[in-house]
Amino acid sequence: MKFVDQTRIFLKSGPGGNGCVSFRREKYVEFGGPNGGDGGKGGDVVIEAITGLNTLVDYRYKRHYKAQKGQHGMGRDMTGAGGDDLVMQVPVGTQVFDEDREFMIADLMKVGDRVVLAQGGEGGLGNTKFKTSTNRAPRRTTPGGEGEEMWVVLRLKLIADAGLLGLPNAGKSTFLSAVSRAKPKIADYPFTTIRPQLGVVGVGQNEFVMADIPGLIEGASDGVGLGHRFLGHIERCGVLLHLIDATEEDVVASYETIMGEVTAYGGDLTGKPMIIGLNKCDAVPEDELEEKRLALTDAAARPVMVLSGVTGEGVKEMLSALWDVVKEDIAKRASEDGLEEEQGPAAAGEWSPV
Repeated sequence: MKFVDQTRIFLKSGPGGNGCVSFRREKYVEFGGPNGGDGGKGGDVVIEAITGLNTLVDYRYKRHYKAQKGQHGMGRDMTGAGGDDLVMQVPVGTQVFDEDREFMIADLMKVGDRVVLAQGGEGGLGNTKFKTSTNRAPRRTTPGGEGEEMWVVLRLKLIADAGLLGLPNAGKSTFLSAVSRAKPKIADYPFTTIRPQLGVVGVGQNEFVMADIPGLIEGASDGVGLGHRFLGHIERCGVLLHLIDATEEDVVASYETIMGEVTAYGGDLTGKPMIIGLNKCDAVPEDELEEKRLALTDAAARPVMVLSGVTGEGVKEMLSALWDVVKEDIAKRASEDGLEEEQGPAAAGEWSPV
């Protein structure tokens, strides 16, 4: 299945049905009076997060979505049937923006999150509603309300506990394939990974989800290479693993290149916990490796771990360090969710349609 993480679509809710002009006409019933029914309400456009999806490909090739319109009212005081709601199912982590991406309409973070994007039109009133003591035979009705229409942008940010950062060929895909059952494409040329990959990593009896995104290069914030749009997929991660190729001549320059692009992107990535790993240690002599590790430690002002995704050296220690941070982040999110449920949606600042 093709991976699509952003698309632009048109939505239109259903218009309401018109009210009906009708009069009761039966034998032996004189002056039967009005009996025109109201129109039915138009269907809403609803977006819902479900499990089992990890791409927006369903909305890539079909761009227009319309809810069902309400039926017109009928005689004998029969109200028209309401239009069916259009429920759009998307992956967890989908965000909905306005056409110009100036503000976020909804952020579907959990399975079952639902938001009404476009309200259906109200049904019109039949002539029965206008009957008065002085107007016993009204011929007045109201038309059904118009449906709302809009262009929106859907953007998917994958939900993962840990995210991989690094230059192309830093060994991110090799590391992911070594610690999970994910099978990303691995080759000896840059940009082998062209779309994000997810893998479930086991640490003892525990598991967490790791995301690998396409490699960044200098100028990614300006669209060089594959750009840095994929950084959005690790915005929700609790910890970042920055892998650096130990075979590079200047590992400090490699580290600074990635950090420069992360800073240019924003999204609070620089404030996330980060673990730095000097990868491919099996391909570098020990004295040279130690020299590079010390230089990188000074530049990053934090410890640097040494590992090899191919031989497995240092991988267990790296996973243990990642799990320590992920465990704290999971506990933090669980406590925040509990607080939101206790306070209720309004107190927690949850968006709700008007």
